[in-house]
Amino acid sequence: MTRPRPFPRAPTHLRWPNQPPAAFAFVMATGIISIALLDAGWVGASQVLLVVASLALVLLTAGLVGRIATRPALVLADFRNPHAGFGYLTMVAALNVVGARFHDTDPAITWTLALVSIPLWLFLAYGVPLSMMLRTEIGQGGRPLLLPVDGTWFLWVVSTQSLSVAAATLAADGKSTSLLSDAAVAFWGIGIMLYFSLTTLVILRLLAGGENRGGIVPTNWIFMGATAITVLAGSMILNLPADVPVLGVAAPTVGGISYLLWAFGLWWVPLLVAFGVWRHLVRREPLRYSTALWSIVFPLGMFSVATYRFGHENAMPLLAVLGQWATWVAVAAWALVAAGMLLAVIRVLRKPPTGP
Repeated sequence: MTRPRPFPRAPTHLRWPNQPPAAFAFVMATGIISIALLDAGWVGASQVLLVVASLALVLLTAGLVGRIATRPALVLADFRNPHAGFGYLTMVAALNVVGARFHDTDPAITWTLALVSIPLWLFLAYGVPLSMMLRTEIGQGGRPLLLPVDGTWFLWVVSTQSLSVAAATLAADGKSTSLLSDAAVAFWGIGIMLYFSLTTLVILRLLAGGENRGGIVPTNWIFMGATAITVLAGSMILNLPADVPVLGVAAPTVGGISYLLWAFGLWWVPLLVAFGVWRHLVRREPLRYSTALWSIVFPLGMFSVATYRFGHENAMPLLAVLGQWATWVAVAAWALVAAGMLLAVIRVLRKPPTGP
């Protein structure tokens, strides 16, 4: 009696894609560039990028759900990986960046995406660090090893401040203004404390030359992106109605810290550019497309929006002009990385199918 032939395995190129945890960085980057273009008056281009960001949000969500269903062990391994776990928080930030862009035309979408993002943030913002805390690595001498901190950890800050942005955006509608303003300031404060805590760890690692994966990586730009979204959230809080009680307590602190962080974020830009020059021109590492490159585009876009709005709303024209100039740098960066992504997709599609 012959054994039944097993069903053939799907070719490798037809199996479920290995979507990285930080894949939603593309949505974050595209959404914030859409907002930057809207501020610059390019409504048509802004609408196109909003459609692209929205479609990508849906597709990547489906991809993540499919990966959880088909490869749960790999998803869990990424979740507990110090270099990958915080990448899942890009989904929270993506939801709120896209939601903020929809606010002028359809506030219901802003509400929906914000409400969806809250349980995700609660699960990820507590779950990812807890999974790392419970995983003890022992080094020589029997002492626990410190977890290797890198730029992706600042997604903890970015996702938290995205909730502040969402709350401040919705508070401007005049409905539940006091409650939403309280939430905006609370999330902003949480983000500030996380930022200061992580900054010390990351700077010490950079100065000690403790970079992982062979050199300064693009995700270190998230450091600057975290300052920028904090400034944007602070600017939006300061623009809330003056009679909101929480502003009487927090406004001076929010304004002062936001400006100091804006200056600190600007200070980081030449250093990050120098890191890139060192990596690709001195060490001659080839520049290839990867999801991590969107971690450069998003901070540039967020810096341009935050700088323009903070300057415009606080009567600081120099900052407003700098924000306008930065917008076109961010747009150019988006176009270059998008072209690289398109070429990478074409190369994948042209690859001959592999065997079973």
